[in-house]
Amino acid sequence: MIPIRKKFKTGLAVLLIMLVATPFVYVQANKIIYAQRVTHYLLEEQHYAKSDIKSVKGVWGIKMPAFYAVVTFKDEPYVEYVYFAHNEVLQFNYRLTKEGQEKGITKTDLKHYVPYD
Repeated sequence: MIPIRKKFKTGLAVLLIMLVATPFVYVQANKIIYAQRVTHYLLEEQHYAKSDIKSVKGVWGIKMPAFYAVVTFKDEPYVEYVYFAHNEVLQFNYRLTKEGQEKGITKTDLKHYVPYD
């Protein structure tokens, strides 16, 4: 039989590992969930083809909201569109990469920008 002291130490170690790992798992899971919600929205509701989308990345930010997704389309690789996916999915903003700024891309050049109402 394993002594009670050994069981206690093992149990405490497992508990500590779980407490430390939980926030990391929570963040990673939510990043995946938000990316999936936005991908589903783009494909099913906005009728984009999968081949139109270069990437959809879930992001954990410091500011509010904590989670959002950044989408890059293949035909606009220098623009990152920011989507919120809390209750409903909506495009919130866009960001130009450094290359996009250097190329002089402006808001009027954007192909996938949806003005926020």
